[in-house]
Amino acid sequence: MSADQDSGSALPVRTSRYRRRGRHSSPHQLSLPSDSPALVIAVPGSARPESEEIAERVADMAAASCHGAEIRIGFLRGGRDHLEEVLSDLVSQDGSPAAVVVPLLPFPNAEADQAISDAVAMAEAPLLIADHLGPHPLLAEALHTRLADAGLARAARVGRISIVTAADGVIVGAVGDEEAVQAAEVVAVLLASRLTTPVAAASLTDPDSIKDAAARLRQAVPRVALAPCMVGPELTSGTLEAIAALTSTECSPPLGSHPAVGKLVAIRYGAALADPQVAAMVARAKAQSTAARAKAQTTAARAKAQTTAAPAQPAPNGGAPHAPEPPSGDGEPEPAPPAGTSAQ
Repeated sequence: MSADQDSGSALPVRTSRYRRRGRHSSPHQLSLPSDSPALVIAVPGSARPESEEIAERVADMAAASCHGAEIRIGFLRGGRDHLEEVLSDLVSQDGSPAAVVVPLLPFPNAEADQAISDAVAMAEAPLLIADHLGPHPLLAEALHTRLADAGLARAARVGRISIVTAADGVIVGAVGDEEAVQAAEVVAVLLASRLTTPVAAASLTDPDSIKDAAARLRQAVPRVALAPCMVGPELTSGTLEAIAALTSTECSPPLGSHPAVGKLVAIRYGAALADPQVAAMVARAKAQSTAARAKAQTTAARAKAQTTAAPAQPAPNGGAPHAPEPPSGDGEPEPAPPAGTSAQ
C-alpha cells in the first residue's frame, strides 16, 4: 500500500496547480498559468462614481496578487458596465471556465447572489462563482482599522492586555438576512479577540436587529459602536448614518478599498481555481476538445482521400464528368471479324 492510500498516516496531497511562490508567500499571492480564467468582480448596485472608485482600487490590489489574470468589473444594477454585459464577450478555451466571478460581498446576500447567478446563467461561456469574501480573519483586521480610523478603537492589536478604548462594545453589521448574520458572528469573535471588548453581530437591513444587539451590549458596557462589515455599494448613501442615529451608536466607515478586501478577492479567486472538481472539469473539457479536433481531422482526411482516389473524366456532349467504368467480361477485347465477312 502506498503512502497516498494509507489514510491513517498520509499527509494531504496538494492537487492545485495554482501554487504560491516561496515557502513564506502570502495566500493572496498566486502563481498562475498563462491560460488562467479572467477574474470578474461582481459589484452590488450601479456604476456610481463612488462605487466605481472602490471597485477600481480593489481590482488594482487584486491584480497585484493575480499576476497575468485579466480582471474585469461588472455591476449588478444600472445600464452601464452591467455584469451580464461584461460576461457576454468572454470566450472559453477548450471548454474550460472563461472566468471566475467573485462577489464583492463579505457575506451571503440573497438579492445580490441571485443577480449574480442570473448573469452567469445568461453567459454563453462556462463560468465559476467564487465564495463570498468572509468570514475571514482579514475582515476582522479591516474592521479594526476602520474603528481606529474613527477613533473608536486603538490602532494596534492589544492581544491579551485589557485596555480602555473609545468604544466599550462593538456591533458587527452585516448586509443580509440570518445567514449573513451567522457569518458575521464568526468575524465578531475574531474582532473581539483583537479588541478584548464585547462584540455582537446584527443585520444592517433590519434596524430592530441593531437595536437588540445594542441593548444587549449596553447591559454590560456603556458605550457601543457600530462597525459595518460591508464594502460600501451594498447600501445607499446615508443609510448607515440613519441607522447610527436610530440606535444611538457611533459608526465607523465601511471597509471600502481596504487592502484586506483586495487580498480576499484574490484568495477567493485562487480557491475557486484550486477546487479539485474544477480541475477535473477542465481536464474533461480539454479531453473532449482534443477528441473533437481529432475526429474532425480524420473526417477531413477521408473526404480528401475519396476525392483524389480516381481522376474524373469528361462526359460526352458536354455532360458532367464521371469516373471511368470498369471493362465488362474478363477484360479482353473481342477480335475483329475477318475481311469480307459481316458480323453475326
